[in-house]
Amino acid sequence: MPRALLIIDVQNDFTEGGALGVDGGAAVAAAITEHARSHADDYALVVASRDWHDAANDNRGHFATDAAPDFVTTWPVHCVAGSPGADYHPAIDRALIDLHVRKGQGVPAYSIFEGTTEDGRSLITALDEHGIDSVDVVGIATDHCVRASALDALAAGRRVRVLSDLVAGVAPGPSAAALAEIVAAGGEVAAAAS
Repeated sequence: MPRALLIIDVQNDFTEGGALGVDGGAAVAAAITEHARSHADDYALVVASRDWHDAANDNRGHFATDAAPDFVTTWPVHCVAGSPGADYHPAIDRALIDLHVRKGQGVPAYSIFEGTTEDGRSLITALDEHGIDSVDVVGIATDHCVRASALDALAAGRRVRVLSDLVAGVAPGPSAAALAEIVAAGGEVAAAAS
């Protein structure tokens, strides 16, 4: 069964020191690269997503511009297309990535499945072209974009495993709830080391 590795939003703005940095983000970035290198034979495809927001607008309300962000549906400005904050964290080895997905181009977007590849394809199309029926999901943030991506993969009929030691969340409670929701929807949560 061909499997893909989905690396979710391991970007400078989501790691320590970024606009929406999470604790442990840099360590997860390095661990993901090590995992991708040491398990290269396990994956038919490695896909990485990035938030890639428009600079000239609020991305349909995603950026808080008229009031303080609520950190649920509105956020501080982050991952503006072409900015250093939107770059992959330097610990991510880009040479390991087969497909790059950009999401949130002018609209709110959390799941990798809401984005498009550099040549404009949907991720579902790319997975189908490679016969991928199983995915491992890693990245940032457990309680937001990792959650949404894993649930969308399940909804698309893929087997899903979230590698629990290769994710970083905003907060422990919501992160644990997100992992429980993924399991309840039919996904698996396991340590990469196991």
